[in-house]
Amino acid sequence: MKPMEGSTVIGRTVVIRGDISGSEDLYMDGDLEGTVKLTENCLTLGPNARVVADIHVRDLIVLGTLVGNVHATGRIELRQSASVQGDIVASRLSIEESAVIKGRVELAASASAAKAAASAGDSGQLVLEAKA
Repeated sequence: MKPMEGSTVIGRTVVIRGDISGSEDLYMDGDLEGTVKLTENCLTLGPNARVVADIHVRDLIVLGTLVGNVHATGRIELRQSASVQGDIVASRLSIEESAVIKGRVELAASASAAKAAASAGDSGQLVLEAKA
């Protein structure tokens, strides 16, 4: 997968230990230990990425390996080569065949859908347990 146009790119030979935050999309294909906060943006973990971090983003696309908890206000996509170990909270989740996930998944409805569901007496949340 190629990085989206306009994304910041961190290559596969880069190793980061610490926190990443910002206000632009990020394509990460290297090693990362720490935290990532891109609450209004998309994070893509490339096929060579090896990430041990707690992540707070709008959208997340995973092709590599991720160990840590994820909170996304938008969509999470786990592509065919993805391996995720940790809890996931998101509005939408897409998992391709052969992707691996081990952890708790909570799909929370968007704000407007949650309000409608609450008025109808529904919590608007779906909780799944997925184990490899």
